[in-house]
Amino acid sequence: MPEIRDSEAAQIHAATLTLDTHVDIPWPDTPDPAGDTQRRVDFPKMRRGGLGAVVFIAYLPQGPLTPEGHAAAADRAEAMLRHIAGTADGTERAFCPDAATTEAAKAAGQLAVLSAVENAYAMGEDLSRLALWKRLGATYVTLTHNGHNLVADSAIPRKDLGDGEARHGGLSPLGRQAIAEMNRLGLLVDVSHASRDAMLQAAEASRTPVVATHACCRALRDHPRNLDDAQLDALKAVAGLVQITAVPAFLRNPPGGGGATQASVADYVDHVDHAVRRIGIEHVGLSSDFDGGGGLTDWPDAARSRAVTAELHRRGYGAREIGLLWSGNFLRLMRVAALAAR
Repeated sequence: MPEIRDSEAAQIHAATLTLDTHVDIPWPDTPDPAGDTQRRVDFPKMRRGGLGAVVFIAYLPQGPLTPEGHAAAADRAEAMLRHIAGTADGTERAFCPDAATTEAAKAAGQLAVLSAVENAYAMGEDLSRLALWKRLGATYVTLTHNGHNLVADSAIPRKDLGDGEARHGGLSPLGRQAIAEMNRLGLLVDVSHASRDAMLQAAEASRTPVVATHACCRALRDHPRNLDDAQLDALKAVAGLVQITAVPAFLRNPPGGGGATQASVADYVDHVDHAVRRIGIEHVGLSSDFDGGGGLTDWPDAARSRAVTAELHRRGYGAREIGLLWSGNFLRLMRVAALAAR
């Protein structure tokens, strides 16, 4: 029986559009992902692991809230977005700014390259940056990273930058304007990294469902980056989505003797199970945060992505449910955002 189940899992994995919604890229020294690299995600590893699509991230570390800081972050964001789009050759790899092109890439046997911006710090006070990012192909913008910005409070303040526990009490007025503009443009609002108040306010303020593209469940691991059950309920209430992510520190408590936290795919799927039980299969998805802190003992890189499908299948998830978790739910949100923009 195990062999049959393994065979079934392999078939499901091959047939499924597998989409990892959050993968960082090294910057500015970025090895070409067309060849084998030291990165956890490159195109050969995606092929070996049957990972069909990835949202690569233009990540901006939080810096000073000054015109110079914002300008430098904006330049970096836009250079990274152009670089990500440039890794798609149009033959083996397609650049996919929407749900339809992502599905078409799977049908054509191509790898799908998507992009997003992590940290609206790069916007500064210039809302027009959002339209530029959308034109460059971004699918979502993560409101904050570690450290408060002009848009919202972060779940993890940066005391080295002078942060207190909160700067705005959640979203700022500019943050609400930014969410309205993202809705108008068809950009998804990513509430990962946002403070609890900012996350709940964003869910309420957005006209389209919000998504936490890389987070885990606070009921299983009390970490400020994780979502508690009330936050999960809020996502369900707005038809939103939590993408469980493979960061060991978000999945398990640190070992008693200290040292680095390690976690397995079984630990990861424990969080998937909790979210599914709490808010339903339609509101849960999968991500890795590879090359940004993600990596499990048995899912260390994209080449081992079948391990996730195998564990889901072992726990009783069928082809439909696995399809929703890997991509169906996220593609639904992309479509909703695009329709609302029209």
